[in-house]
Amino acid sequence: MLHNSYQFRGGEDESFDSEVRMLRANGHFVETIQTDYSQIEAKGKIQVAIESLWSRPSHDLVDRKLRERQFDVMHVQNFFPQLSPSVYYAAKKHGVAVVQTLRNYRLLCPSVFFYRDGRVCEDCMGKVFKYPGILHACYRDSRVATAAVAAMTAFHTLKGTWINAVDLYIALTRFVRDKFIEAGFPEDKVVVKSNFVYPDPGQGAGDGDYALFVGRLSPEKGLDTLLSAWQQLGRNWKLKIAGDGPMAEDVRSFCAARNDVEWLGAQSRVQTAQLMGSARVLVFPSQWYETFGRVAMESFAAGTPVIASKLGAIAEVCDDGQTGLLFRAGDASDLADKLRWAFDNANQVREMRLPARRTFESKYTMQQNHGVLIHAYQAAQRASRGETSVVGDRTGCSAA
Repeated sequence: MLHNSYQFRGGEDESFDSEVRMLRANGHFVETIQTDYSQIEAKGKIQVAIESLWSRPSHDLVDRKLRERQFDVMHVQNFFPQLSPSVYYAAKKHGVAVVQTLRNYRLLCPSVFFYRDGRVCEDCMGKVFKYPGILHACYRDSRVATAAVAAMTAFHTLKGTWINAVDLYIALTRFVRDKFIEAGFPEDKVVVKSNFVYPDPGQGAGDGDYALFVGRLSPEKGLDTLLSAWQQLGRNWKLKIAGDGPMAEDVRSFCAARNDVEWLGAQSRVQTAQLMGSARVLVFPSQWYETFGRVAMESFAAGTPVIASKLGAIAEVCDDGQTGLLFRAGDASDLADKLRWAFDNANQVREMRLPARRTFESKYTMQQNHGVLIHAYQAAQRASRGETSVVGDRTGCSAA
């Protein structure tokens, strides 16, 4: 299993660790190759740009691993930028099935998020060379860096990498699957397998009487909307913010001026589970097309309802009025209204805790996810041998 981790730990990193733990707990041998952000900082921008297109060191590392030991599947979580699509070709050289999880929209949008200037943006959707992203400097606020991403995706689109070098793609929701198919990915190669929570944190009591935000402190996560909504409440309720990121100083300043908001910084998995179990509600105000909304699922595992933006995959995960509430994405006034209702109607919110927990138990446990993942691996192996299409009831994977 391969993964390039991020500067600020987030859902993709946790999902990588969770899938490794799950497979090992079920008796599978898993070897990992992981690169991280600190290694990127040590390299020059030109070298990083070249390696994002085709990393010879990563290709050779995978090639060597596959010569030393026989593997059934190579599962790539995030290849950008250091691993690169070159790793697919190393696996293909040895006849090893290749699985790629679509944890973000990198292959469709240089910025990853389908988000620009405070709104959803699909200007690069369907374009082989994603020049709008370059014009707007969507990746790292740099036209040069964005051009490197656009060159990588264009090169591998024209080379046929996405079609021929990957045997199966795993989308986390139907929404994500539909987006990639709309962009031209083969319908018979994209299956749906959600994230999961392992170990199970158990249901919390919800006795903390506070709202909770957990996640990367960045604009696309809707922090501005949340802070603006909180200012509109005009009541002495409590908000706790857990996480770190580019907006850390903004959050620090906001908290310094108020006594009803507390910034906790980055928290461990255990600490986060405890915070979620005690919270009255978790607020998930994201303003981009979340591929899943892992934080919402973790909140359900703790039995805590979620107030979430009605946008993208998160609207698919949350059941409005049953496991939480949905509000118009980016609308601080609507979010403020939902927060007022949650604090004014404690009994109704408490009644949502059991449906939230049952949602987790019915969809997002390790046991269920393990079976689906193994079926996906078996389907990828069949596709690698040219035996069958990977999508359909016989694969055990969901395509809709």
